[in-house]
Amino acid sequence: MSTATTSALPAFPFDWDGTRLPAEIAGLRAEPVRRVRTIAGAEAWLVSSYELCRFVLEDQRFSLKDTSAPGAPRQYALTIPPHVVNNMGNITGAGLRKAVMKAINPKAPGLEEWLRARAASLVDALVAEGAPGELRGGYADPYSSGLHCRMLGIPEEDGPRLLRSLDVAFMNAPREIEAARLNWDRDIAYMTERLDDPATGGLMAELAALREDPDYAHLTDEMLATVGVTLFGAGVISTAGFLTMALVSVLTRPDVREALTAGGVAGAMDELLRVNLSIGDGLPRVALEDVRLGDVDVRAGELVLVLVEAANHDPERFPDPLAFRPDRENAGEHLSFGGGSHYCPATALGKRHAEIALETLLDRLPGLRLAVPVEQLVWRTNFMKRLPERLPAAW
Repeated sequence: MSTATTSALPAFPFDWDGTRLPAEIAGLRAEPVRRVRTIAGAEAWLVSSYELCRFVLEDQRFSLKDTSAPGAPRQYALTIPPHVVNNMGNITGAGLRKAVMKAINPKAPGLEEWLRARAASLVDALVAEGAPGELRGGYADPYSSGLHCRMLGIPEEDGPRLLRSLDVAFMNAPREIEAARLNWDRDIAYMTERLDDPATGGLMAELAALREDPDYAHLTDEMLATVGVTLFGAGVISTAGFLTMALVSVLTRPDVREALTAGGVAGAMDELLRVNLSIGDGLPRVALEDVRLGDVDVRAGELVLVLVEAANHDPERFPDPLAFRPDRENAGEHLSFGGGSHYCPATALGKRHAEIALETLLDRLPGLRLAVPVEQLVWRTNFMKRLPERLPAAW
């Protein structure tokens, strides 16, 4: 396809308003696999039906790792080193999966008590400062950052210095960004120093101890530091993003607020995840060979984008998809944590983290409300971070 023809394709993503599904999604029901033009100017197949999205995520002929290969068509420019794209695959290949899974276990001793105490202290700080409070910067971000600092065993007060890298690290950009590499190098240097710090605990201490084990002689300090940097970045982006958008739903949708007030938060997490609109972009895969996808022949080397939010609102899978129904029998079939070999390993932790945060806010501040008109929220345009710049609330 020529450059001129590519430029005539629909631009993707469609819309950055995180309070509604893009209008274009309705038209995709009749064309669940269609050509689009990405931010980076490449052609891609956009997949939007539930069945086909799940097929792509689970079929090994569609590769995440190869989206970072030289010359591969891109959804947007890489803002992390290419080898880090397949992060969990790298962790498994290095023999570190067991240590990582232990660190993200929601049943780790003392973790639930810590989550409840941290959420309560952040609410106390909001109340002490007075309304309006900043729910993103004053609650969701520090809560998620603190959790990941605790898991990694690094000082919680160092969280903000790592947080400041994330807007660039997960930015949608058509070209490479110098700041991304500078941030990466700075954060790797920080995490490398933690390996030699006797005060370090948690996962980073376990990784540091492996340097004395001959079975792990293949690991360099940079490889171990990369585990820390990537777990902090991906973990905070996803957990803070979901929590912030869950708060947006609570504050802007009376049906969500009423359902959570009447039935509690615990039984509603999967439905909250299903209606969540924090992703915005597609989950990218590259076809490793020719594959028939619905009515379309996808050729080897072509880019495929899985539109999770369309899949989660597919009426063929979720009848009356715009309705919020915590008792929906198949709510847990949503694709918000991905699927296949790249299914998010921190699913249980992410759910429990958000559940406690929402329970604490609704219990302590039952009159919580958005303090600006929803249409005046300014939205970010970062992958896994389709979030308002600020989320002012009153009570």
